[in-house]
Amino acid sequence: MADDHSSSPPHLCHSCGNPTTTAPPPTAAPWSDASPPPVYRPIRAPAINAPAPNTAAIILSPVPQPLPVPPLSFPHSFEAPSKKIASPDDIAHFHSIPAGRHFLGFVSALSHCSRGLKISDPVPISATISSLLSLLQALSSWLPLFPPLPHPSRYGNPAFRSWHQKLVDEASSVVLPLLASDDLRPASIELVPYLLDSFGNPTRMDYGTGHETHFAAFLYCLARLGVVAESDYPALVTRVFVSYLSLMREVQMTYQLEPAGSHGVWGLDDYHFLPFVFGSAQLVDHKYMKPKSIHNQDILDNFSNEYMYLACVAFVKKVKRGPFAEHSPLLDDISGVPTWSKVNSGLLKMYKAEVLEKVPIMQHFLFGSIIKWDCSDFDFGSNSTLS
Repeated sequence: MADDHSSSPPHLCHSCGNPTTTAPPPTAAPWSDASPPPVYRPIRAPAINAPAPNTAAIILSPVPQPLPVPPLSFPHSFEAPSKKIASPDDIAHFHSIPAGRHFLGFVSALSHCSRGLKISDPVPISATISSLLSLLQALSSWLPLFPPLPHPSRYGNPAFRSWHQKLVDEASSVVLPLLASDDLRPASIELVPYLLDSFGNPTRMDYGTGHETHFAAFLYCLARLGVVAESDYPALVTRVFVSYLSLMREVQMTYQLEPAGSHGVWGLDDYHFLPFVFGSAQLVDHKYMKPKSIHNQDILDNFSNEYMYLACVAFVKKVKRGPFAEHSPLLDDISGVPTWSKVNSGLLKMYKAEVLEKVPIMQHFLFGSIIKWDCSDFDFGSNSTLS
């Protein structure tokens, strides 16, 4: 007898749109009129204002591809960046201009260069990478200076404002070591605002994917300035971004920052997105670990220090209570995708759709002379090795 479901369409992951290995549910009720269904009592209350699935748009969209970073021409006139996005039309404009395309291409390039890399693998460490690591270490060293204060609220310890004010006071001094030449030093007026917006908002005492995106934009600006080279990309991910993630986890837990714009159970993580992109790239073509391996606690315990994706899942399991499929249904859904390559391509498309195309997130994004809002052409160099 033929399988009743042989002609059914494949089950699709609700987040990235890729086929999963999970069988589709039966289309007919397993009871008859003579035997009515039992009384059903849900395990948990239905989600309030759950976001409408964007699966179709993500499936139809192309996978963002790596693009070379167009270098700035010198001498250059720098300017303090400002916000430009206020509507869906502005979002469409951002993705139509060179700045939008090449910023996403930069994120894709970082993902691409992470393929097959463990965090402990040797990578070239340039003077720029060392300076970035020193910058993050300095920020981490300030945390003991501002211990959490007695505070009745669940979120937002006011000591965070003191730590962030220290960052404001010291921002120029921690950025200048990255700008070694006379041509580059004036760029601090543009770089500092990106850096300040990379670590949460001191007024709202929150942190989310928009702040994380500003840190990626800070790195992109350094690449446009020629301070970061393509040969630095592996270390940007496995050294700098890993250190940034570690610092932000410490800041989040120390000061109980409120998730900015969190989707609750309908998001990957309350705070981050890019570690899942880069972390899934690390696991592409891994001989043993598959997406479903996140359910193996031994794998999480033994390999979270080498792969960002596993570290993020382990963190989610540590801070959230209850069955994994209930508190993290998207991560659970993605675990059914057969390969890490499909997970990675789906997450890149999802990052564009769920972060870079969302007005509530991108309304805070900054534009200046390095990431330009107008449509002026870039001056492309001939030294790029990206295809």
